[in-house]
Amino acid sequence: MQVIRTKAAMRDISRGWRRSGARVGLVPTMGYLHDGHLALVRAARARADRVVVSIFVNPTQFGPTEDFAAYPRDEARDLALLRAEGVDAMFAPDAAEMYHPDRQTIVETTDLARVLMGKLRPGHFRGVATVVTKLFHIVEPDLACFGEKDFQQLAVIRTMVRDLDMAVEIVGVPTVREPDGLAMSSRNVRLTPENRATAPVLARALDLGARLAREGATAPQIVRAVRDAIDAEPRANVQSVDLRDAGTLATVQGRLTRPAVVLLAVRFGAVLLIDQRVIAP
Repeated sequence: MQVIRTKAAMRDISRGWRRSGARVGLVPTMGYLHDGHLALVRAARARADRVVVSIFVNPTQFGPTEDFAAYPRDEARDLALLRAEGVDAMFAPDAAEMYHPDRQTIVETTDLARVLMGKLRPGHFRGVATVVTKLFHIVEPDLACFGEKDFQQLAVIRTMVRDLDMAVEIVGVPTVREPDGLAMSSRNVRLTPENRATAPVLARALDLGARLAREGATAPQIVRAVRDAIDAEPRANVQSVDLRDAGTLATVQGRLTRPAVVLLAVRFGAVLLIDQRVIAP
């Protein structure tokens, strides 16, 4: 596996693969890899001849009061995991390599970036869209894999690719969970033992929402029941519970007539966890 630090080297290697007829897959990550990330790697491997995993903790998607400095990092561990998965290249630039000091250009899906998690974290999805656009221009992949756990992020990227006519296939990969139901996340390691023990309440609340949808409950009833289930856990501080159309993220009213997604953002101490479940009537 090649470890690549510069944009120019990454672009040259990827173009060489494509000239030889290889299909290139990209898995963008911020590192501190877990089985959820490795599921993305395997999805890319199943669809591509060459797989690139980028590891870059992107400063532009963190707000001024958020946990950029505290975000976990362990490149040596990540490197070992990727080698074991047969990844062809790890692209691991630093911020100075990725961003020009006088940069002026951003990419933003204006409506999607300002609702749900975008409302809680202003500027977050602008940072995501900008860095993913840069990665697409650097790696020039045929496809890129993203987890469905970050459902709004996946919608943002799909919309960006559609609107800007990017020649990249976007593959959504189902959420990978711990045995107790907690969605795998690099932030889980920052949970205290007490908060880690109670965090699976999110998965149980999503199970409740799915059952209520099958029973014909209305959108407000589902949202209220899911919120109440999480609020019953004293360590959980609900930031948002939303029910949106699974295709458009438009607000859903009344009884469900097509698949919808329940989106959660909940703090456990200083750690903000997100989770989601697509539910059907």
